[in-house]
Amino acid sequence: MEQTFNIGGMSCGGCVASVERAVRALPGIEAVQVDLTSSSAKVVFDAAQIDASQIKHAIEEAGYDVLA
Repeated sequence: MEQTFNIGGMSCGGCVASVERAVRALPGIEAVQVDLTSSSAKVVFDAAQIDASQIKHAIEEAGYDVLA
């Protein structure tokens, strides 16, 4: 499954790396691509192992906002 998350609060490459690290640490993540320009993260994951709310929570725990 693929989902794009709109992220608030990213301002630099370090922010991008932080979000990528937080998401990659989760089980069931197949790919993550964070784009600073569009303030978004495209995540490919195994829906049998993880759901979007858990990914959102990990991004928020890393210190960023997930926008609707």
